[in-house]
Amino acid sequence: MNDVDLGIWGKLTRAILVLLVAAAMVAIVTMYYPLLKQNERMRQVVYHLDTQIQQERALEKQFGYAIESMSKDPRSVERLAREKLGYAKPGETVIRFEEAGGVQTTPLR
Repeated sequence: MNDVDLGIWGKLTRAILVLLVAAAMVAIVTMYYPLLKQNERMRQVVYHLDTQIQQERALEKQFGYAIESMSKDPRSVERLAREKLGYAKPGETVIRFEEAGGVQTTPLR
């Protein structure tokens, strides 16, 4: 086969083809870059919301146990009234300790 040397035109043609391919790659990256960034932001939001859902479910479980305890065990209600409200049974002495943040009550038995 005879290889015909076209001189500068063959080299220019190859250079133009390489530049066209490079320009197409840059155009594709430019078009999809904002979508990739948006996808990354949305994934971060989803991760944050999933973490928040897990925290809320743990809190829901904790409140469920507290509700069940209050509805089924009268001693829990009595203990809560003593701790939070400072109530005592007749004949008991309540000693109150003051802290910088507020008043805490502790009944004696």
